[in-house]
Amino acid sequence: MNFTRWSARLPGTQRRAAARADRKDRTAAPAPPAPAAGGSVPAARAEAGPLAAPAPDGPVPTLDGLSVHDTLGKVPALVAVVYGPEHRIAYVNDAYAALFGPRAPGASAREALPELAELGLLPLMDQVLRSRRPRTVKSRRVTADINAATNIATARTASPAPGDSTPVADVPHQAPAPAADAESRPRSGYYTFTCSPIEVGATEAKQPGVLVFAADVTDQVEAAERLRASERRQREAAVTLQRSLLPQELEQPDDLRVAATYQPGGKDTAVGGDWYDVITLGAGRTALVIGDVMGRGVRAAAVMGQLRTAVRAYARLDLPPHEVLQLLDGLAGEIDATQIATCIYAVHDPNEGRLVYASAGHLPILVRDPDGTVRRAAEPTGPPLGTGGWMHTSGTMPLGPGSSAVLYTDGLVERRTEDIDEGVAALERAFAGATGSPQVMCDRLIRALGVTADHDDDVAVLVLQHPARTGHDAELFHNAALELLGGIEAAPRARAFASGVLVSWRFPTELRDLGVLAASELVANSLQHGTPPMRLRLRRTDRRLIIEVTDGDDHLPRRRRAEPADEAGRGISIIATIASSWGSRRTPGGGKAVWCEFALPAGHG
Repeated sequence: MNFTRWSARLPGTQRRAAARADRKDRTAAPAPPAPAAGGSVPAARAEAGPLAAPAPDGPVPTLDGLSVHDTLGKVPALVAVVYGPEHRIAYVNDAYAALFGPRAPGASAREALPELAELGLLPLMDQVLRSRRPRTVKSRRVTADINAATNIATARTASPAPGDSTPVADVPHQAPAPAADAESRPRSGYYTFTCSPIEVGATEAKQPGVLVFAADVTDQVEAAERLRASERRQREAAVTLQRSLLPQELEQPDDLRVAATYQPGGKDTAVGGDWYDVITLGAGRTALVIGDVMGRGVRAAAVMGQLRTAVRAYARLDLPPHEVLQLLDGLAGEIDATQIATCIYAVHDPNEGRLVYASAGHLPILVRDPDGTVRRAAEPTGPPLGTGGWMHTSGTMPLGPGSSAVLYTDGLVERRTEDIDEGVAALERAFAGATGSPQVMCDRLIRALGVTADHDDDVAVLVLQHPARTGHDAELFHNAALELLGGIEAAPRARAFASGVLVSWRFPTELRDLGVLAASELVANSLQHGTPPMRLRLRRTDRRLIIEVTDGDDHLPRRRRAEPADEAGRGISIIATIASSWGSRRTPGGGKAVWCEFALPAGHG
C-alpha cells in the first residue's frame, strides 16, 4: 500500500520534514548571492539531489612509502620472517623479541629459533615453502621451558653466521629490541601460528621465504577451558544427582535373582533420565520397573527422580501394571508438560510363573526360556508417559523356573547408523548366549552391544533370573493350596490343613501356632465378607512363610479399631499384630487376595 499521499497528514510528518530540510541546508553547496533590494523575482527552489561528501583538504595518502619494518614492529602479534630452505632469520619484530629474546639475522631457524622447533612449526614451514600455501596451527602453548631454551639459543646466535648474506631490501636489519616493561611485554600462553609464503630480499634478488605470524589467543583458550570446566561440574552434579536418585541397593526377592547397571553417556554428553527399580510387593510378588525421560541434564534427572518416587508409591497400592502407568501418565503431565518419558512396569508372581507387564512407549522385554529361546514381549504398548488421553492395557509372558528376562533403555540398542530393530535383534543374539549371574549378564550384554565409556547415550540394564532349584534349595521352597467351598466346616478344615502343612515343613512350634492362627483369621474374614470361590494357599521360601486367601469379592479389607462391645472387626488387627507384614489386592479375574507374611528364624531350614 502507498502511503505517500497521506504522509503530510500523519502526526509528526511536518517536524521530520523540517529536520531533513535543515540537514540538507547544512550539507549543501553555498547558496547564490541574494538579489538586490529592489528585485521582485524570488530565488528559484534548488533541486533535491544526493548529499555530496566534503572535498578532501589535500591529496589522499598512499601506502607506497610505508616502512614494512615500522609497521610490523608496532603489531602486537609475534612476527618472524625467514628465507631459504634452512629458514634463516630475516626479521623478528619487537613483540617476538620481547617474548623469546632478540635474534640475529642470517642464523638458521633450527638453531636460532628453537621455540619454533619445540612448537612443531619447522615441518609446517617446510610445507609452506614447497607448496607456497599458508598453513595454520591453533592454540599452541608457549611455556616457560620454551622461553628458557630460547635464551640459550640467543647467546649462541648473537652474531650472524660467517659468510651469510641476509636479504635486507624489504625487511631491513633491526637493532636488538629494548627491554619492555612488565605490562607491555608479551606473555607466555596460547598462540595461533600462521605461516604464509612471501618473497624476501631486493627486487633483483628475491628469495622464497615464510612469514610466521602468531596471535595471542590465551584469553579465548582460558575462557573455553573455564566453560568446559563449568560443563564438567554441571555434568558431575547431574550424574551425582541421578545416581543418588537410583536405588543404592536393589531389593532381592526370595524367588528371583536381580541385578542392574547404569552407565552415563560419554564425558562430553549431558546426563540423561534413565532409571530402574525393583519393588517387593509382598506375598512373593515383585515389581520391576525401567524408564527413560526424554531430554538431558539436571532437569531430566529431577523428573526421573519424581517419577521413580511416584512408581514406588503407586506400587504399594498393588495395582495392575496398566493402572500404575495410567496414574504415572497423569502425573508426568503435571510435573513437566514439555517432557515425556517411556516406561515398563512388570509384576512377577512365582505362584503363577508369569510376568504381567504394561509398556508406555518403551522397548520390549526379552525373555529367555530354559532351552535358550529368546522371545520379545508382544503388544500392548501405549504411548509415552505425559501424552495423556490413552488407556493402557496389560500383557502377560511366561517366566517359570530356569527363565531369564532383560529390561533395558534405548541407549543399549540405538545407533545413529542403523535401525533400532537391528539393535534389538543384536541384543537378542547376545542374550541367548549370555550365562552366569545377573550382574555378569549385565556386563556381558553391555560389552556385546559395544557400549564403552565414550558411548553417546545413557544405558540402563535390568536382568532378572527365576532359578530352577534342585536338591537342598528345592526343599526350602514349597507351595500348598486348599479349595474352600464355604459353610461352617471351612474354618476347621483350613486350620487342620494349615497345621498339617506347617508340621510337614518342620517349622518351630511358636511359628506353627502363629501360622495356624493367621490362616484361621483370614479364612474367617473371607467367609464373612467374601464370596466363593475361596482358596487358601501357603508358601514357604528360604526367608519367609506366606499365607494367602482369595475369594470372589473385590471389596478390600481395611484395618479399623473395634470397640469393646463389637463382636467383629478384630481379624485384620490380629493379623497386623502377629505377622511381619500384610496386605490385599484385587485379582485380575475379579475378586481379591488377602495375605500376610512371617519372617523365618535365622538359619531355619
